[in-house]
Amino acid sequence: MSKLQGKVAVVTGASKGIGAGIAEHLAAAGAAVVVNYSSSKEGADRVVANIKKQGGQAVAVQADLSNPEDVRKLFAETKKTFDKLDILVNNAGVYEFAPLEAITPEHFHKQFNLNVLGLLLATQEAAKYFGTNGGSVINISSVAATSAPATASVYSATKGAVNTITRSARSWARARFASTR
Repeated sequence: MSKLQGKVAVVTGASKGIGAGIAEHLAAAGAAVVVNYSSSKEGADRVVANIKKQGGQAVAVQADLSNPEDVRKLFAETKKTFDKLDILVNNAGVYEFAPLEAITPEHFHKQFNLNVLGLLLATQEAAKYFGTNGGSVINISSVAATSAPATASVYSATKGAVNTITRSARSWARARFASTR
């Protein structure tokens, strides 16, 4: 029996690419998967169909992670469908490359609102749904966090923030749950 049998995972940004691959892999390992998407319902439905074709359990749920209400809806739907949550994979992200002189407030906020704020909001909400045994949060970053290509200053900054949030959250979890072990 797989270690993920009976587990429930939310994978953000799972309608294509890396997120779709993660969702399908988790399902193949036995987890029921919530395939989150922002705009590609067709892609999310395709991922769900692939998972179900292989005998897995999955559902697609639309949510813009930069919107707190959508984030609450995503986890409420997870609870309603699968009655629990064990794993959150923060994969959703956007990137737009531009040279420093072309960066606008809109360019900045589009990336930070999803890549950083969305990750924080999803993690906060997921923590409310983890059971007494806790849960796992997996944050997807990028080599761009440290390589910082010339036209990726904003994207690189968001991924640097993801790395810092991940380290900080790990320290927070150790301190918070040390007394329960």
